[in-house]
Amino acid sequence: MQATSAPLSLDLPAIQALSAADMAAVDALIRRRLGSEVALVNQVAEHIIAAGGKRLRPMLLLLAARALGHGGADAHQLAAVVEFIHTATLLHDDVVDESDLRRGRKTANALFGNAPSVLVGDFLYSRSFQLMVELERMPVMRILADTTNAIAEGEVLQLLHIRNPDTDEPAYLKVIERKTAVLFAAATRIGALLAGADETMQQRLHDYGMALGYAFQIADDVLDYSADEAALGKHLGDDLAEGKATLPLIHAIQHSDAEVRARLRVVVENGEIDAMPEVLAAIEATGGLDYSRRRAEAYAAAAEAALDGLDDNDAVAALRGLARYAVGRNH
Repeated sequence: MQATSAPLSLDLPAIQALSAADMAAVDALIRRRLGSEVALVNQVAEHIIAAGGKRLRPMLLLLAARALGHGGADAHQLAAVVEFIHTATLLHDDVVDESDLRRGRKTANALFGNAPSVLVGDFLYSRSFQLMVELERMPVMRILADTTNAIAEGEVLQLLHIRNPDTDEPAYLKVIERKTAVLFAAATRIGALLAGADETMQQRLHDYGMALGYAFQIADDVLDYSADEAALGKHLGDDLAEGKATLPLIHAIQHSDAEVRARLRVVVENGEIDAMPEVLAAIEATGGLDYSRRRAEAYAAAAEAALDGLDDNDAVAALRGLARYAVGRNH
């Protein structure tokens, strides 16, 4: 049956239930292939893998493949590859950002130090490439090689915007594209590729993943100014403390009067976390959170639109549900 004007969408518990068997297989594979003869590698890697998280990226790959009629061990292995890449970026991110809390737990760098975190991140990157090479599929390797390169560029690009009050929305979106959205898009494109989809369908699943990545990250940045800290699992205002101007604050700077704008610029330049009440007041006065939510919702709608015309099955309904979840969550 073709998708209708009111297509089926699953909520997160239903999506997790639908994906449970596949995700269990992926988790088992991750733990089998995580091991190293070096004890510290095992300790650091196990710490961050055991923290869990939503496992959205591997789930996206599995759902994209399933939406087009494919399932099997190769999908599980590549889902594990995507999770290893993502985990490596988390280890590196927390060192660069000097973070001490993630998902409500101490970060690996806080527990083990920066050097082990960076080096174990490198181990996970190289292990992910070992896993993908085993499948001997050049198109897959090309996608993931290009993706990891773009993620590294995104990290450097974000570094250039730290404590930079002139960061505007296009610059902010360029960082999101490389740091977050490209891995979502790689996951969904690979799922389509495994299913034997043609280039047009692969591009549609890529477009879905890219739009979803934008929606997810913008929603994350809204939560950094609006969520319950315990539910979020990290400190509110972390972005401000690090001197990152994300969309709510970018909007406030651009739409405040000259005096407030000047003050916000100083706050960004100095990473003044103590100025959080002033920043929140400016964001509220300019509608920064509402504007950012609308931008996230527009990207989520674009993600759903990329699925229009696909056969209306459970996996497609799950992909739609993830687009809605991305902008409706509280952590």
